[in-house]
Amino acid sequence: MKRIASIALLNLLLFFKVSAQQPDRIYMPDIHSVKLFIAGNQDAYPIIQLNATYMMELHFDDLNAGIKNYNYTYVLCDADWTPVDLTPFDYLQGFTQGRLGQYRSSSVAKTKYIHYQALLPEQSCMPKVSGNYLLKVYLNGDTSKLAFTRRVLVLNNIIPVGAKITQPFNTQLFRTHQKVQFTVDKTKLNILNPQQQLKVVVLQNFRWDNAITGIPPTFMRGNIYEYSSDNNFVFPAGREYRWVDLTSFRFQSERVDSADLNTKPFTVWLKPDPQRTTMRYVTYVDLNGMYNISATDVNNPWWQGDYANVHFTFIPQNENEFVNKKVYLIGELATGNCDNAECMMDYDPDKKIYEKTLLLKQGYYYYTYVTKSLNDKKPITETADTEGNYSETENSYTILVYYRSLSNRADELVGAVTIDSRNITQQ
Repeated sequence: MKRIASIALLNLLLFFKVSAQQPDRIYMPDIHSVKLFIAGNQDAYPIIQLNATYMMELHFDDLNAGIKNYNYTYVLCDADWTPVDLTPFDYLQGFTQGRLGQYRSSSVAKTKYIHYQALLPEQSCMPKVSGNYLLKVYLNGDTSKLAFTRRVLVLNNIIPVGAKITQPFNTQLFRTHQKVQFTVDKTKLNILNPQQQLKVVVLQNFRWDNAITGIPPTFMRGNIYEYSSDNNFVFPAGREYRWVDLTSFRFQSERVDSADLNTKPFTVWLKPDPQRTTMRYVTYVDLNGMYNISATDVNNPWWQGDYANVHFTFIPQNENEFVNKKVYLIGELATGNCDNAECMMDYDPDKKIYEKTLLLKQGYYYYTYVTKSLNDKKPITETADTEGNYSETENSYTILVYYRSLSNRADELVGAVTIDSRNITQQ
């Protein structure tokens, strides 16, 4: 009995130690190229069905020499990513943590690293209820030595969601924004108070920094809840993401200005990115901010791909610094966050440009620039100052529906659908 009590106490301590950490964040400077996706598809966001047979792939590199003992766990969160007031026993099946035992030393690459990978969830440690989960990876079973966190969505898809993308009725937004309208069929849910029991979150290109949530249904017709208000779920459309092909450092793509292959890691300077607000809109296929680890000159990019310090340059219009605003480089390459220095551009008053250097592995990257106001209490990211907004832009929108029963202490993810603004196909 004492041993059981000790294990329970240990797991409670594990929960409280990791609960204050933030999603999609790298905490150790030697950790790079963290990728979590549906197995076999690097472009697929980690949304898995509850008790599904398919799995996720986790990949990351440790540039600090030497093999290490990495462990992982999951923390169940509410719809707003606040950790729930439950013990891991309430939402995890099997053990409350696992070990990442598959690793390989880099070969061929000039920059040395240890590549770790895993197929998740494992039978020995897996979620048993639906909802938002924070995957946490840390050293030697010590949660104070946190390496990184990633979001995982576990879906119990029991309610239909119908969605479409339209242009706003507002004439000032008609050519610059996109509006999401959708319906939720709550037939299988016991909802007495929709405002407390039902939450919807809408994501643009799987970005959480500009997610829209906290909006009640516009109409309720029997079991159908309709979200169709003129002013709700309206997103700036932005423009197609910029791109850079880094699949080879020796044979530079058209977006590379120059490269120094005598440094370790390599050094790559990209061609300067001009402000695009006054440029004519051009459509092309992009991955909406995602990136792919790939290489043309090695057999396996996961442990043979090399690294380079890649220099990004953004040239503001008239070469003037934005007043009371910061410029950020965002996309999966910078973990999508705009609340840390990792993706904030530095303005050089002598060169009159914004600059940023990121250590990147061989691959194909999509990114964009946004601004955030320094004066707003709750600053939001904007593409209007850097890229412009065009309603023709192709974007993906994901609608997440969360439900909390009267007897539950956590938000369940009971519905999810992704729709493309151009193809109008639901996934």
